[in-house]
Amino acid sequence: MPTLTAGNTGLLKHASNVTGCALAIQEAFEQAGYPIGCFQTLLANHNSIEAIIANDTVQAVSLTGSEKAGISIASSASKVLKKSVLELGGNNACIILDDADLEKHMDTIVNARFQNTGQSCIAAKRFIVTEGIYDTFLKQFKSKVEALHFDNPLNETTTTSTLARPDLAEDLQKQVDASIKKGAKVLIGNQRKEAFFEPTILTEVTEHMAVFKEETFGPVAPVIKAKNADHAFALATNSRFGLGTMVFTKNIRAAKKRIIDIPRWRILY
Repeated sequence: MPTLTAGNTGLLKHASNVTGCALAIQEAFEQAGYPIGCFQTLLANHNSIEAIIANDTVQAVSLTGSEKAGISIASSASKVLKKSVLELGGNNACIILDDADLEKHMDTIVNARFQNTGQSCIAAKRFIVTEGIYDTFLKQFKSKVEALHFDNPLNETTTTSTLARPDLAEDLQKQVDASIKKGAKVLIGNQRKEAFFEPTILTEVTEHMAVFKEETFGPVAPVIKAKNADHAFALATNSRFGLGTMVFTKNIRAAKKRIIDIPRWRILY
């Protein structure tokens, strides 16, 4: 919106499964008073993308999507020497330290993973819990996840629904199955039918499992036990992905000190 307000125009090529959302965004801009054509949704297939990027009208490209899509877009933009900004996968850590106020923050923690049925790049993907609070956390977390209400996503009372496509549920199942083969345990969930994937909690997760190393784009919450705060932050940084991190603790000063002391996190702080 700031870019458009400054006098630029925007073209949106949506993901193939959210045409309605893309058109609604365009309508919202027009209803807000922006000039017609200032923001346009392009109903185009993937085969048209390279030609669109090459068009002289387009000055720069931004993508939010998968690594595969990012490689394709960056390649197309580089061929015609146009700037590109990519926001790809995330593997956000949610760190819960011994002094965290679980009663106060548990709803936030659950929503951080299961918002939009886990289909969010900025969702919490790995729950790293120090051992002093681990059992208490797991009990409360499990209770809250079991209480999620499955229904039509258009209903206000719905807290979890199906994934966008059946193949996304299949991909998630492969990640869970691979992790179980390496020793992960299913605390609750792990039932799938077509695009539905039951809210799932995995325990005894290690750094060598798919649900730790990869982005899980759906309602699966891997829980990792850390020995202490230092170990928790070390686990959080053990990822080739970035994007964001949540830390639940009463000692904000100590948490900030640890973030500053981790070189990879300095730019995020």
